Amino acid sequence: MVELIPAPALDAVFRALADPTRRDMLPSLAQGDQTIGELAAPLRMSFAGASKHVQTLERAGLIRRTIHGRTHVCSLNPEPMAEAMEWLRFYEQFWAGRLDALACACLLYTS
Repeated sequence: MVELIPAPALDAVFRALADPTRRDMLPSLAQGDQTIGELAAPLRMSFAGASKHVQTLERAGLIRRTIHGRTHVCSLNPEPMAEAMEWLRFYEQFWAGRLDALACACLLYTS
């Protein structure tokens, strides 16, 4: 088993990414910093609802939040996503090799 980052950190990243609303927030943040209200607007959700999603992303380390007065500004933190991609890359190579072997076997069987 490949364990590149501590399991709880990896679990938090995948848990955060499991929700489509949170996944929709990340591309917006890739364009630049946004307030919670700006993240909520295209998703047609309340500030409170968006704030809960932001908290989950923040706990996973996927975003950082800074507070300027009453304004909460969110920015993307790519490190946890890069670590998750590294973990996934192992399985991508594993499954690509298995699928290539299966394709060869199928070709031999049908020939």
